[in-house]
Amino acid sequence: MSTFGLGLFVICIVGIFLDASHAQLQLNFYAKSCPKAEKIIEDYVHKHIPNAPSLAAALLRLHFHDCFVRGCDGSVLLNFTSSTKNQTEKVAVPNQTLRGFSFIDGVKKIVEAECPGVVSCADIVTLVARDSVVVTGGPFWNVPTGRRDGKISNASEALANIPPPTSNLSSLQTSFANKGLDLKDLVLLSGAHTIGVSHCSSFSTRLYNFTGVLGTQDPSLDSEYASNLKGKKCKSINDNTTIVEMDPGSFRTFDLSYYKLLLKRRGLFQSDAALTTSSTTKSYINKLVKGSLEEFNAEFAKAMEKMGRIEVKTGSAGEIRKQCAFVNK
Repeated sequence: MSTFGLGLFVICIVGIFLDASHAQLQLNFYAKSCPKAEKIIEDYVHKHIPNAPSLAAALLRLHFHDCFVRGCDGSVLLNFTSSTKNQTEKVAVPNQTLRGFSFIDGVKKIVEAECPGVVSCADIVTLVARDSVVVTGGPFWNVPTGRRDGKISNASEALANIPPPTSNLSSLQTSFANKGLDLKDLVLLSGAHTIGVSHCSSFSTRLYNFTGVLGTQDPSLDSEYASNLKGKKCKSINDNTTIVEMDPGSFRTFDLSYYKLLLKRRGLFQSDAALTTSSTTKSYINKLVKGSLEEFNAEFAKAMEKMGRIEVKTGSAGEIRKQCAFVNK
């Protein structure tokens, strides 16, 4: 073999090993192993979400909370088991208001009936999030698949990695940077708050106890908006049940009104208000508000695809769970 031929051979072998150790997600990963999978998932979402539109935001949030802990590996779906005595991500404070687990189980059941042991719960969560947003009139984005399911889920890791609604910009920037996301991604992904609702407990400190002294209010919150929240929605700091729209008047529509409200100091969470505290993030918001909905949709789609790639397990890592709430025996 010539020196050139040998060199080419070595490069090919090294390439194969690199490819095996850095297996990538790909579009239509299940084209041969389960060709109907994505259509089955899409049809299920299109059938059920119109009957429960608030679930779209819940499923999008589920995807976000999954990806921020151990990557997009379905670890947020795992239940506590007496055999391990391990408190899973589900029970952590940031995840106690998550919804959509039974919806994911429903999707998994019909996909398993079509192709047993082929499609991961991690991919199902990612595809369902996208399809749910599309049903609400939001943007479509490409979802390359091939994620594998993780086998580990710890409540303490969820608490450490999921940014709370009380975050300031510095802590948000750090949380996102730890996952390979920048300030532009932060602003765009926060745009998910254009749909969905929240419990009073996620922001009542801003209304009643902002400085740690009962009766103090967050001065960055528009006073008229705050009065309305206190008078008609969260009437006490102890209200843990009342639900409030994150984007009042438009919470079922994927649009730009969330960003317009931020500029009026009417973001519901401290983490929303934080986006207006830096010239960089505020300039992104202004650009979005001045632009078209189509431009926002395109940018949001890119950020979602980027988030869906966080620390994914591919190749021989992890497993394909038979049931999303339990690791395989």
